[in-house]
Amino acid sequence: MDGVITLPDGRAAQYWDTGLDGPAVLFFHGCPDTRHAAMTGAPAAAALGVRLVSVNRPGYGRSDRHDSSHSSVADDAVAVADALGIDGFAALGMSVGTAYALACAARHPDRVRAVALVAGPADPRHEPGTVAEVVERFRPEFEDWVARLDPADPDDEALARRFLAGLPPADAALLGTLRTPAQVAASVREALVDHDGYLRDAALTFRPWDATPGDVRCPVHTWPDDRDRHLSTLLGNWRPILASLLD
Repeated sequence: MDGVITLPDGRAAQYWDTGLDGPAVLFFHGCPDTRHAAMTGAPAAAALGVRLVSVNRPGYGRSDRHDSSHSSVADDAVAVADALGIDGFAALGMSVGTAYALACAARHPDRVRAVALVAGPADPRHEPGTVAEVVERFRPEFEDWVARLDPADPDDEALARRFLAGLPPADAALLGTLRTPAQVAASVREALVDHDGYLRDAALTFRPWDATPGDVRCPVHTWPDDRDRHLSTLLGNWRPILASLLD
């Protein structure tokens, strides 16, 4: 199910939730991406009886913009868990989402029982300057890419085709079998309706993170990626990834 929750400071946070009555896993999506990425894991979650939840970070979809940090995103996720009546949960991060999953586990050790890090940056470069300065440095190239992708195009098939063409072939093939063109297009539009989500994510990724695996007390499972099958590391392994968080 889809929804929007009002966070304690009044901001809106958009989420997706399988709504199952089982152990919860909070998924931290990559970038530019959204809660739609978690939807590819719905069949595996149902098979394992897992309640899979994903929250759009600030600037994505209907989640309000915010001068976010890894820690603030972690706190937002816990606030959403509270609103959904979820106590303990596992944190699952994909790509740049791994930093947010780590921060969540480090800041909320009483809530996070396990962490899975999928295809995280092996050794992200550190960009000099403030987060705001990095955002502006990244903006021209990103906005040029968005213009060429043209997420405002109402033609779902054309938009999905352009987006998939920019992925590694193995990733594009697998995503294309798991999601319809309309679903791919909806995800792209939600990710890029506001540029702030991606730019904030990118700037934070290339700045010092708020937490590392050494700051986390619970078990940490890692799923390194193959550079030619980045997204497939998640899409092709949902069931074992989720199962590892139930041990």
